[in-house]
Amino acid sequence: MAEFQPQPVQLSRVFYAPRDLVFKAWSSAEHVRHWFCPTGFTAPDAIVDMRVGGAFEVCMRGPDGADNWARGIFTEVTPVDRLVIDLHAMDDDGLPLFRAYTEVTFANTPGGTRMDVLQTYTLLKTLKAAPMVQGAPIGWAQTLDKLAVEIARMQQTAPTQRSVVHGAFHLQRIYDAPVELVYRALSDEAAKRKWFGGEEGKWQAIERFMDFRVGGRERAKGRWEGGMVSTFDAIYHDIIPNERIVYSYEMHLDDRKISISLATMQLKSEAPGRTTLMVSEQGAFLDGYKDDGAREHGTGFLLDRLGASLGL
Repeated sequence: MAEFQPQPVQLSRVFYAPRDLVFKAWSSAEHVRHWFCPTGFTAPDAIVDMRVGGAFEVCMRGPDGADNWARGIFTEVTPVDRLVIDLHAMDDDGLPLFRAYTEVTFANTPGGTRMDVLQTYTLLKTLKAAPMVQGAPIGWAQTLDKLAVEIARMQQTAPTQRSVVHGAFHLQRIYDAPVELVYRALSDEAAKRKWFGGEEGKWQAIERFMDFRVGGRERAKGRWEGGMVSTFDAIYHDIIPNERIVYSYEMHLDDRKISISLATMQLKSEAPGRTTLMVSEQGAFLDGYKDDGAREHGTGFLLDRLGASLGL
């Protein structure tokens, strides 16, 4: 019988919270005890010393009352981008059953933070360890569900920071399409629905309307995987067909207003059948919300989807 060779576990999860908050959920025993265990388990004890060489140890207590320890050290700590933890699952005698080399990366994504987990296994006691490793994908999925709950708790209990941080960016795209077609994608509600929203399968529209005229309003409200609701509320201030659109908008995550922005879109007809679209935006990010470049990244994502929607 061939020896069981465990495959690495890879998971990705989007949390609708700033990257520093998601990273912080790994940083102390106080937080880790709330989430680092699968459904039906608790984590009554933990040691977290977030520095290279520092301990990361968690006791996971099962439904039968048995304690299952994972003991390891941080081998890489790069705030707020990456963590590497060299973990070992221990048996009842305090001896290692298997090694679980755990790599965690954090990246900005529209509306929040994408966290990727890669865990690679080395079996030390195959008979006992194999069933545990085989159940790791389900266990990790349940653990990340608990992490989402902990992050929501952290957001609710964090003291409100009254502040305004300003940011600006400029983007440009050249489309192989006439200016009239690009303008239609920006100004016609049916055409805009094709590109203005979250990634398919990760965002579900709840409410959409568009009154494209000076003084008119637009709203795009949707639910992201994980439950966070984002709302885009805009008002149009200046419209010159096929040339310029100026509007301001507020962004909400659930009931929290995170920003107010002024955006300008300028269109320029280039060679026959080609259009340059220039987007400039100035934003005020409110009360402790940290954008970290996510708005620029998200706008670029939308402009690329706009190009794809032209169907040329």
